[in-house]
Formats: sequence, structure tokens, C-alpha cells
Amino acid sequence: MNAKKEPSKKSEGKIKAFFKRRWEIIKSIPWYGWVAGIVLMGLQYAIYRLADVIAKAGGVTPWVPYVPFDDYIPFIPGFVVVYVFSYVFWIFGPAAVSLTKKDNFINFCIGYTSALLIGFVILTALPTTMDHTPQIEILEKNGDFLSKLLLVVYSSDGNHQAMNLFPSFHCLISLYMYLGVARRKEVSLAFRIYSLIAVFFICLSTVFTKQHLFIDIPSGLAISIIVYFIVKFIDPGKKILEKHANKTKKAKA
Repeated sequence: MNAKKEPSKKSEGKIKAFFKRRWEIIKSIPWYGWVAGIVLMGLQYAIYRLADVIAKAGGVTPWVPYVPFDDYIPFIPGFVVVYVFSYVFWIFGPAAVSLTKKDNFINFCIGYTSALLIGFVILTALPTTMDHTPQIEILEKNGDFLSKLLLVVYSSDGNHQAMNLFPSFHCLISLYMYLGVARRKEVSLAFRIYSLIAVFFICLSTVFTKQHLFIDIPSGLAISIIVYFIVKFIDPGKKILEKHANKTKKAKA
């Protein structure tokens, strides 16, 4: 009986090997991957907040990006866990991309920043809002941990009047994180699949938590896809590396 309850040495070996491999991958991530994760996270937060400040200062009247389909989307407070998890995903995303070739990493940083700036212009010129009052009443009545957590998210994002809906930065950023590792053999297939699944559930979380309306999702995804393929076509990463290599050769000559 006791022998059956105890994990076999073979199982223990597999578990240890699994965690050892993951630790080796983490150690192999270049320092600039971690720096990029933190810096880009700070950049998106600054842009997101600044857009709201400029829009309010300019006196632009916000609009509600409502479509009839929004009436059929349920309110599921539990999805706040996925919504909050996205911030961790955004820090580790650039770190994972740094495992790929340098030209891809440079393209990722340039494209990601460009997508954020496009989103910033839209948020500033066409500010959006939605009423959170019905959801706040439900959450305050529930009083459980997840409800309280979602109330915290609401309070940091306009409270009763949500701001910066269109396009969804959650969808825009998350998809770009996946595109940075998509079809890159330097990154494990497991992580690439995980990233794609993460994008799917993060997008769902934006509407299930009522942080966004439906149209915010495709608008955010579209910006990422368009910018990604434009940057891939121009390929500034390759040009920057070639320019650097030529300078190095001249310096040695």
C-alpha cells in the first residue's frame, strides 16, 4: 500500500528533468530580453495613461463602441484572473522573443512600439468609454475575492466610467507577443502553443470582465497583424545588423 502511494523514482526523475530544463531555458534568456520586457511594459502603461490625460485635456467627447452583439456576451467576474495574468505574459513575452535571432528581436521591438503608438493616436483622437455601474453593483453584492479583485481593476481604469476601450491594448499587446515567437524554432513548440492559447483567453477576458466591448477586440488584433507584416516586409532588424557589421569591419580595417 505504502509503495503504491509513493511516487516512483522514474516519475521523480521526469519531474526533476522537466524543471531543470525550464530553469536552463530561463538562464539562457539574454539580459536584454528581460530589460525589454520591463521597459516595454512601462512604455505601454505610460502611453495608455497619457492618452486619457491628453483626450480629457483636449475636451474630446468620448464615444461608446457598442454593437448589438455585446448584449449576448455574459459577465463572468472569474475571468479577471486571466485579465490580470496578461501583465505577467507581457513581461515574459519579450524575454522569449530574445531567444530568437537578433533581427527578429529588433523587428519585434520596433513593431511592438509602433503598434502601441498607433493605438495611442486612436485613444487620444477617438476616446471611448462605457458605464460600469451595473457590474460594480453586482460585484459589491457578491463580495468574494475575485469580485473584489475586479473592483480594483475597475478603480484603476476609470471606475464607473471605463476609459481607453478602442482598440483593446490587451488584445493588441498579447497578439504581438505571440507573433514575436510564431514559427520560430528557437522557441519551443509548447511555448508557442501556450502563447496562442493565452492570446485567445486574454481576448475573452476583456469582454467577459466587461472591461471592453466586442469591437475593441478585432481592432486591437488588426493593428498588431498589420504592423507585424509591414515590419516583416521592411525588415529593419536585418538592415540595422548589417549596418552595425559594416561599421565593425571598417573599425577593424
